[in-house]
Amino acid sequence: MSKKKEFVKEITPMEEDFPRWYTDVILKNELVDYSPVKGFMVIRPYGYALWEKIQEFADAKFKATGHKNMYFPLLIPESLLNKEKEHVEGFAPEVAWVTHGGNEELSERLCVRPTSETIICNMYSKWLNSYRDLPYLYNQWCSVVRWEKTTRPFLRTSEFLWQEGHTLHETYEEAQEETLQMLEIYRQVAEDLLAMPVVVGRKSDKEKFAGAEATYTMEALMHDGQALQAGTSHNLGQHFTTAFEIKFLGRDNKEHHPYHTSWGISTRLIGGLIMVHGDNRGLVLPPRVAPTQVVIIPIAVKKPGVKEKAEALYESLKIKGIRVELDDDPKESPGWKFNQYEMKGYPIRVEIGPRDIENNEAMVVRRDTLEKLTLSLDGFEEAIANLLEDIQYSLLEKAKKHRDEHTHTMIDYEAFKADMDKKKGFVKAMWCGSRECEERLKKETGMSIRCMPFEQEKLQETCHFCDKEGKHMIYAARAY
Repeated sequence: MSKKKEFVKEITPMEEDFPRWYTDVILKNELVDYSPVKGFMVIRPYGYALWEKIQEFADAKFKATGHKNMYFPLLIPESLLNKEKEHVEGFAPEVAWVTHGGNEELSERLCVRPTSETIICNMYSKWLNSYRDLPYLYNQWCSVVRWEKTTRPFLRTSEFLWQEGHTLHETYEEAQEETLQMLEIYRQVAEDLLAMPVVVGRKSDKEKFAGAEATYTMEALMHDGQALQAGTSHNLGQHFTTAFEIKFLGRDNKEHHPYHTSWGISTRLIGGLIMVHGDNRGLVLPPRVAPTQVVIIPIAVKKPGVKEKAEALYESLKIKGIRVELDDDPKESPGWKFNQYEMKGYPIRVEIGPRDIENNEAMVVRRDTLEKLTLSLDGFEEAIANLLEDIQYSLLEKAKKHRDEHTHTMIDYEAFKADMDKKKGFVKAMWCGSRECEERLKKETGMSIRCMPFEQEKLQETCHFCDKEGKHMIYAARAY
């Protein structure tokens, strides 16, 4: 009992210490725990259930667009990693190496995959023969290891779960269409499933994936005003297919290198979900991703008819396809349960006791607004289903409002620098496209160019950081 009471102690207010608030939320809700190896996390059942919902939603979208799942090895020979120079340089500081098998030193080092382009391209070079074999539309769900110096569960860990799609196409145009199609699917994962609004666009050359011709991204704004790169899709051109000698016999009976894409989302989406919707009571989960959408708590459960009515409601909601739990454990008080399920972020709590049954109604509490509603038991299942959809919509609109209120348009760069601590969030500015201006922004403000959004605006004629022509409107922010 005492351990459970400790579990529902107050969470550090986010206004007081946002990183501490985040840690309290993930640990007290038993989403993750720290492993014996620094930077590696143990994902506990409630946290993994969130990942399963993301997987389920995304995987269905992948398959609907013709993609199939495969699996490639965890270990990659060093010689393969070295085949694409820009790629290996980009990942070298983060690579974990296997040097021994048992007591024997290996003749060649093996890297624990930081990403799988090299091993997958090696296999594609063996399999591809003709243009008739294309496109290759393959994906894998796996974990990768990137030896990070500073880690935070879900947001940046040395090992994380993700999916990585790797496709080959006959033409550049088909590869580009694929790259943008997958970014659109990621936008749907973020906005339609997680109720997390994103800005979509292209990364600068400095920020793009190592070895990519172009990287496209979706960027979300967290409650503390920092950005989160929530998913990326890369047009890799022919960089890897040339390096790995992937060829096919074309329609003209000549050999060609195919065009290549890769794309990925990871468990960092769970971190984004927490930091976009959470509050000082804990998690707030959009109904579509919530492992449990409704919890029923009988009041005065020992009184005649209460337990039976609660069980009947449970069964009827379950038949409706709603993910529901019934907590009729008499060991804890209703008040303790209310606190617990609020902290866990369950979208709806249903309270039912003798007086409610007498009045043919139940008390319903929304987690997003904490509003209490009295609903008739006639048509109750339909009313709950509609309420879940309203909560999903409301959370997306609330997050959009927060993002829009924390998106600032730069007027004057020097004035912005002087005032930027009061203007946390995204800043829109014009950029000439030079690396020099991009690095100046990073050095002087700690901000990076998050993307050049597809929806461009002409804020002014010149770059905000120099006197050259302003070629691109950018979103910049400090980021996780």
